[in-house]
Amino acid sequence: RVTEGIGPEAELDESQVESNTTEHLLPDVQDSDTGVKTETGELVGETVHKSTFLTSGEEDTVEATAQADLPEDSMQDGEGHLSALSYYVLDMLFIFSIVVKIMLMPEGHMMTMAFAIGLTVKELKYHFATELKVPSELIQISQSGRMVDDHRTLIELGVQPHGTIQLEMTSSDPENHPIRPVKPQQDYNMPDVITVRVQTDPETETFQDVVVEIERVTHRKAFLGGYRHKATETEYHHAAVQTIAKRKPIKGVGTFSRDTQTVTVKSQSQQCTNSTSTQMTKIGCYVSNMEDKLISPGSYITAAQYHSKRLRAVITLQMYTRRWQAKRMTDQLRQDRELRLTWMEKEGRRKREEKEEQIKAEYHRRMNPQCRDDFALLYSALEKWRKEEVEHIDATLDGAERKAALCALLEQESQLIASIGRHRIAAGERNYDKAVQAFLEKCAAPKRWRAFDGKMTQVDTQYTIRAKELRDLYSSINLQYLNQEERLDVLLTLKHTVKEHDCKLTQNIVELIDREADLLMRGVKETNLEGLRKRISTLFLQYIKTPTFNPEVAKLLKVPQDPAQLRKNIYFCRGCSRYLLSTDFALTANARLVGKCRSCSELDNEARRREDFSHYKTILRRLRKTEAQRNKEAKITYLLQEQDLRYLVDVVWGAQSALSAWSDMHDLVMVRWDCQWEWSPWNCILLTKGEAAAHIKMENTEKAYGVVFIRNVKHKHTVAKKYFSKIPVMAKYLQEVDLQSATHGNLLVAKPIKTVTARILTTIPQAAGGKATQ
Repeated sequence: RVTEGIGPEAELDESQVESNTTEHLLPDVQDSDTGVKTETGELVGETVHKSTFLTSGEEDTVEATAQADLPEDSMQDGEGHLSALSYYVLDMLFIFSIVVKIMLMPEGHMMTMAFAIGLTVKELKYHFATELKVPSELIQISQSGRMVDDHRTLIELGVQPHGTIQLEMTSSDPENHPIRPVKPQQDYNMPDVITVRVQTDPETETFQDVVVEIERVTHRKAFLGGYRHKATETEYHHAAVQTIAKRKPIKGVGTFSRDTQTVTVKSQSQQCTNSTSTQMTKIGCYVSNMEDKLISPGSYITAAQYHSKRLRAVITLQMYTRRWQAKRMTDQLRQDRELRLTWMEKEGRRKREEKEEQIKAEYHRRMNPQCRDDFALLYSALEKWRKEEVEHIDATLDGAERKAALCALLEQESQLIASIGRHRIAAGERNYDKAVQAFLEKCAAPKRWRAFDGKMTQVDTQYTIRAKELRDLYSSINLQYLNQEERLDVLLTLKHTVKEHDCKLTQNIVELIDREADLLMRGVKETNLEGLRKRISTLFLQYIKTPTFNPEVAKLLKVPQDPAQLRKNIYFCRGCSRYLLSTDFALTANARLVGKCRSCSELDNEARRREDFSHYKTILRRLRKTEAQRNKEAKITYLLQEQDLRYLVDVVWGAQSALSAWSDMHDLVMVRWDCQWEWSPWNCILLTKGEAAAHIKMENTEKAYGVVFIRNVKHKHTVAKKYFSKIPVMAKYLQEVDLQSATHGNLLVAKPIKTVTARILTTIPQAAGGKATQ
């Protein structure tokens, strides 16, 4: 592909102008009336659309530039429209090409490419954003140190047709989106654009520079075979060429050939290697008969006898063969039965062990509660025990004894609630230290990102190094069993660290450090210094959480430092009357109001209902994990919360398996009904783990289950669709359900259902002395 230089005095024919620049940089021109599309941009009809490669603002710029060099009367016709000459000028802006040298700053790498002279800077940014994998709004292009506006074209920058211009390219966000040169292929070093000097006139020795664009072929050449040298073992391959084979000219006269219809015939005579003959006894010739054999004929066997003998032999063979096959089949059945019994034994043992582990884990959670789910399990067990005791008291006692028993039960319940509260306080103290340590580790973590080759890169900034030093110092002042010299050394380091900033907080920390150092020098016991050391640790943690002293902690604080951000995603909790972030509220999929925060909801649950949602959380977590493995773009499972799944499990499916009616929540899972479609509340079924594993392997559920069972499942899907269709977020997913019903059919409407309208009589009593009406 060659672009030759054309002088301003050369005569051009629009029908012969060819596309000489890169295909994705040359615009296409389309006729608005006839729909004819040409690559040369020639004028077709009266009205021609401009290039789709230009935006509306950039088209005006190019048009204004083209009109600036032409007389006013030649640019417009009588009706004020652009004339053919003006469109010719616009087309010339995209036919002429120039060489653009882009210097990538600050590395200084140079990229050389050919572009149309009428291209704008904004279009250059779009092109290099695709090549360099950098957003176009972050790319900045400058010329000789001055920024270039997006609406300016290359011709406005002072470059002539077939000339060369040099620009600089930088990124406004070099930390996150640096500009790196495009890595060329290792085995191909040919540049994209070369300039060739051609002699046009031998007599006057006139030369002309021609810009040649090198086009790389992406496909590989076909392997056409070859041969190998027997002596040197060198392989030679037949080469493929890019030149298309010339076709034979069509003479217009039909010819016929018999070459492919004849067979080559070859005659060849053969001769035996050894000559043989037969010799008999005669006069003058004696042949010995010592080695001759006398053969006597046997009994004659008829055809019926022969066939009956063959039949008996076949029956004997079949008898032994069938015996062997039967023995082999029985051995296989016996082996399968042994394997089945062994598998059933292992499966039963595994289920028993899993059940025991589950009981042990639940017992451990009750005895050593650590998180909110553990305490919710305790309150749920407490409520279950209270109801059982109340039912027993109501069934066995009456009168004053019942009231006394209820009072004793209430006192016992209050003691258990107080015991659970003490466990919560102890667990909060243990979790506080873990939370503080995790918070400090997150602050000191280096910056991480994944490179283009898939490797993880991590870099420590000045802020992360500062956070790491504060984390190590906080761990040092909380160490136990330090002698006096080591403790004084840690206190001195802490004092020098906080004295870098002078404020009331640092003054208090320095005062407490001096007090502890004075008491240590006087020989005070460590048990008497625990309160003072706790105050120093608490104040230093407050020092670490201040963004002025530790800038890396600003993005991890729940309360943003910028007051303008407090107006975003802040809601009012009606329970505790506080303004909290949106993440502190637990919202269902069909919620219309914010309501109460998580803390108020948990407190209300512990005081009244005392329900445990851990089973529903487990089912939802398994469902999300399964859907993420089968479809990475699954979205519906992440829209549901525990309350939504609880409605789907308890109300729609009755909290039991659809096949076996198994009601143990630990063994139930939610899977797809039709495995070809994404999981949704109207495409699901509640089964046990074993039933779910067998259900997923089915290819067609319509043939595997009965009609009555399928209708029951479809009815539950309809109930779930009616409930979840009220949610605006899930409304768009119902279109897929309509498409599925139209494709596979719906068994609910496969047969007409006869409806019977009954007349219900209701007796309404009137006032005293009146008559009843129906």
